[in-house]
Amino acid sequence: MKISRILLACLMTAIGSSALAAKFNLRMGHAVNTTDGQHAAAMKLAELVKQRTNGDVEITIFPANQLGNDAAMINGTRGGTIDIVSSGASNFNGIVPNTAAMELPFVFRSAQHAYTVLDGPIGTGVLNELSPHGLKGLAYWENGWRAFTNNKRPVTKPEDLRGLKIRSTPNPYHIQAFRLLGMNPAPMAIAELYTALESGAFDAQEHPINVTWSSKFFEVQKHLTISNHVYSPLVVAMNRAKFESLPANIQKIIVDAAREAATFQRNLNAQNASKVVADLKKSGMQVVENVDMAPFQRIVSGEIAKTFAERNGPALLRAIEETK
Repeated sequence: MKISRILLACLMTAIGSSALAAKFNLRMGHAVNTTDGQHAAAMKLAELVKQRTNGDVEITIFPANQLGNDAAMINGTRGGTIDIVSSGASNFNGIVPNTAAMELPFVFRSAQHAYTVLDGPIGTGVLNELSPHGLKGLAYWENGWRAFTNNKRPVTKPEDLRGLKIRSTPNPYHIQAFRLLGMNPAPMAIAELYTALESGAFDAQEHPINVTWSSKFFEVQKHLTISNHVYSPLVVAMNRAKFESLPANIQKIIVDAAREAATFQRNLNAQNASKVVADLKKSGMQVVENVDMAPFQRIVSGEIAKTFAERNGPALLRAIEETK
């Protein structure tokens, strides 16, 4: 009798644990450290989805390239070994060329202009182009406004960039822009960049200041110019088959939560921007602010727009420009 009671108690415990377990467990990967706003957005997404599905959906976050570099995570999400990925728009250029338009130098006039484009029909249309490639585009999060750092000299005018070896994103228009400015660009995964800067393989890099901080590039870079030459969105995408296998109400919850996490992260980045700059100065970086970027823009914008239009047509850039 005693043994039967013990077995019954164990059975009830197992049933109780099973009832509390999530029905759907999703894995999400990104490339940056847990101190970055991207990770905060991922955690917000997981929190909102768990709350609104009453625990039926659990999203486990794997930061800092734990599931591979950006390219590997995107491929893993397309193949179904990863469920959700957030990665810079440039990392999707190879499968959806129009994602490059969202990260062209000087294409956005302000943060609000970027948000209006990305969250509206234009941005949604580009996300939908991921569908034939096994991905469901969920939302645009924020990498932020990119800023130059280097180990050679302060940058206040285009001539100061000449001759610098700079790590670039794989976005071909970034590479073209840097060449127009007289630099020697080459793409490299962010996971390898710290060592490359430390060894002198590159003189310079350009990331949003929050990434320069969270990735500790200030330890291996001396000069920072708040250039804001590119607004860099993150694409958040889910394995399409996995997404479509979920009940319709859960699909909506995930999309809505991804978009709310975008707003959360943008607000967080805006609140923290001045503190990040101050912290970078305290770390020893020499920071140049309030640079006149018009001379830089004159060198690159026309040529970049021409190249993009030749490859993809002028309609997308025209629509972005006409958005108020």
